[in-house]
Amino acid sequence: MHFIYFLTSGTRFIFWGDMMIPLVKVAMPDRAKLIPALEEVLYSGMIAEGEAVYQFESEFEKQFGLSNAMGMSSGTAALHTALILSGVGVGDEVISTPMTAEPTNTSILSCGAKVVWADVDPQTGNIDPDSVRDRITPKTKAIMSVHYAGYPVRLNELRKIADDYGIALIEDCAHALGARYGNSAVGTVGDYGIFSFQAIKHMTTVDGGMLTLKNAEQMLAAKKIRWFGMLKGVARTELDIDMIGYKYNMNNVTAAIGLVQLQCIENVLKRHIDNGKFYDEQFSHLNGIDFARCEPTAEASYWLYTLLSDDSLNLQNALQCAGFNASKLHRPNNLHSIFKDSSVELPGLESFYRRLLHIPCGWWVSDEDRLRLVDVVKKG
Repeated sequence: MHFIYFLTSGTRFIFWGDMMIPLVKVAMPDRAKLIPALEEVLYSGMIAEGEAVYQFESEFEKQFGLSNAMGMSSGTAALHTALILSGVGVGDEVISTPMTAEPTNTSILSCGAKVVWADVDPQTGNIDPDSVRDRITPKTKAIMSVHYAGYPVRLNELRKIADDYGIALIEDCAHALGARYGNSAVGTVGDYGIFSFQAIKHMTTVDGGMLTLKNAEQMLAAKKIRWFGMLKGVARTELDIDMIGYKYNMNNVTAAIGLVQLQCIENVLKRHIDNGKFYDEQFSHLNGIDFARCEPTAEASYWLYTLLSDDSLNLQNALQCAGFNASKLHRPNNLHSIFKDSSVELPGLESFYRRLLHIPCGWWVSDEDRLRLVDVVKKG
């Protein structure tokens, strides 16, 4: 399989004779397959939401074992829609994790709700179900769980908490395409699942996202939220808007890219997983080094490899000097002033973030690269 490789504008790199191996990287399919598909849709006369979007939704469901999938303009749009469908509004509370990309939590603020931080498991950076249960109040409307770096959260425990209190469980699967929990895909245990096709994820459509719903009866409302409160296919002169909606729909151009990406995503995911499992084996008995471990029944998809080191800063410097871009990548969201009203002690997060170091793990990391990286870690 051939790829055109591009570095995102946000990826840091330096030159040491060869380019530094990046932490994240954009994958595009073979030009010979992609360009004809793009030309066909670009000159079809229908580039907005249409049949290409609906075909992509259907193929995405089949490939990943999902149901009730809706193409969205972004993963953030899918998050906001899931929150609205959960009934989250002004004055409500959503229990969430600070260890994630910021849109997970700014979406909650967009609903007028308060973010309530649960602590994270210091082994994975994922939201801790015990902490979630402690944070439940009469104002709680939803739990926002993130499969951070592609490692599934403890979904069975979160599902039980959500059921016990009659609140929604949202799975943010932006990092976790292809990850599994038991016999199911991530995104199927919660009431809602969201996926991201932003530039540097496992699979990109340049930008875009997908929302999945457990309850098919909510599809009509979801479609209205996606398109200004209106339904596609109904004449504007005949419809009545009865709810707020947004410009959250996917278009045929991004869907066309997605359809071609689905033809090769299995190999991309396999390489991430192969590299991740290789690192797991290599680091299993190394003093001062540990790594994220999820439940035995869960299977990570390793969007990022989560290394844990008692000396993460010096190890980061050693890897960068050897030509590997390693970093913590994200800033804990609770450190942003916009969330100052949610301030709370989070010892699990503090422990995790101090030891955290993400290392290159994706499809661009060759066998030779990963051997050299492991050697640097062992010496470091």
